[in-house]
Amino acid sequence: MWEDAAAAARTHSTWERKLSESTQAWVAAGVRAVLGAHTQAQDAGRTDDVVALYTPDGVLELPGMDPIEGHDALRDAFKGWAPTQPQLHLVTNTVVTSTTEGEARAVSDVAFLQRGETGWTVQVVGHYDDTLRRQDGAWRLHHRTTTYQA
Repeated sequence: MWEDAAAAARTHSTWERKLSESTQAWVAAGVRAVLGAHTQAQDAGRTDDVVALYTPDGVLELPGMDPIEGHDALRDAFKGWAPTQPQLHLVTNTVVTSTTEGEARAVSDVAFLQRGETGWTVQVVGHYDDTLRRQDGAWRLHHRTTTYQA
C-alpha cells in the first residue's frame, strides 16, 4: 500500500509539471466531486445515480469477484448491494493525478461502516484505485479497483 502512495506522489509531481495550476485544481475538483457523489448515492441506495457516474463501459473490480463491466452489470450489482441498514463509505486521503485534461487517476483509502443495534462499526477498510475520464462534459469513473486490508 505504501508503495502505491509513493508512486502516486511521483506521478502527481509529473502531473504538476504538465498542467497549469488552475487546470490541476479543475481536474482534482471534478474527480473529488465524482468520488463524493458516488459514496453518497451508494450509501443512500440510489443505484441509478451510482451507475450514471460510470462511463458506459466502466469496470468495477472487487477482490474475489469477476470484473463487473458496463452499466447493466453495474446496475445489477449495486442494486444487490443496496443498503438494508444505515451505512457510510468514508473515502479519504485521496491523491489525484492526471496526464491529460480528459483522464485522471485517483487513489483513496476507504472505511466502510454500518450502524447496527449496538451503534456504528467498521466492517472493512480498503483502498480505491480509480481511473476517470471526461465524457460529455463531465467526469465519469472508467475503472475502479478495490482492495481490502486485513
